[in-house]
Amino acid sequence: MTHTVAPVPVKLGMLAWNQYTTWPAMREAAVAADRLGYDDIWTWDHLYPIVGSHEGPILEGWMTLAAWAAVTTRSRLGLMVGANPFRNPALVAKMATTLDHISGGRAILGIGGAWFATEHAAYGLEFGASPGERLRWLDEAARIMRGMIDGTEPSGNEFYTTKSVRNDPPPIQARMPLLIGGGGERRTLRTVARYADMCNVGGGFDNVKHKDQVLRARCAEIGRDESEIERTVGMGICVIRDTQEEAERVGLALFAANGNADPWANQLIGTPEQVAEKMRPFLGIGFRHFIIGFPGPHDAESMERMITDVKPMLEGS
Repeated sequence: MTHTVAPVPVKLGMLAWNQYTTWPAMREAAVAADRLGYDDIWTWDHLYPIVGSHEGPILEGWMTLAAWAAVTTRSRLGLMVGANPFRNPALVAKMATTLDHISGGRAILGIGGAWFATEHAAYGLEFGASPGERLRWLDEAARIMRGMIDGTEPSGNEFYTTKSVRNDPPPIQARMPLLIGGGGERRTLRTVARYADMCNVGGGFDNVKHKDQVLRARCAEIGRDESEIERTVGMGICVIRDTQEEAERVGLALFAANGNADPWANQLIGTPEQVAEKMRPFLGIGFRHFIIGFPGPHDAESMERMITDVKPMLEGS
């Protein structure tokens, strides 16, 4: 008797860079990702470009998500990740809840501590005295967001003056996911352990493996079942072609188009087989949800081949 081995489930997210692009291009990228079967569609929460020259165009993240909700039907939608200092966390929870209603229950509330001082200074937004201060803000913000999502009418107790705030109507989803991005071991991963449904880390395989071990330890410290937290991994950008040389040529052009940015090393740039080989090690440490970056002008061929060529190789591993 032969036994059929069930395929390894793999999720793919499409992260469309909202810098050095246009709304028609962003709309087209989201519609294509939704049609192709990407599980989720993401963009950044920045007010200035963060790759290449910051003196260039960028579209606002939350408005982009709301517009995407109207032109897509199945993929989930979120920021990778929201900049906590930009907005009051109770307001963010209300915005995410409204997105959940607009999208028919497809919203993910993504949040992080923020890092880009230049945009905060230009827009007159509080940035805090240190990363540690911003992460303390993030911890309380995550508690308030968690309470709003859960309908417990939370109040602030240190940094925020929120008072028994209601979230009415509640999200369509029984539990709209709260995703926290970042791998800070002393603070961020403790916040993930306490409040998050999902987390996102990146920086290569060795870093991701280490951060996941730390997260498991943080969950054990508070008695949280670590399996309740879905892991996602940021994989940088993707360019897929029939030859590595052609993929590298296209990749260089993409970075040049994004504020003449210096090309990143160790990206998903190559043939389908080469790209799958770079992604496969993450399956061995339990990561099944890959967030793939597509800079403007949002390479349609790579977006499609990630689904049609690479995903089957990973699920057959």
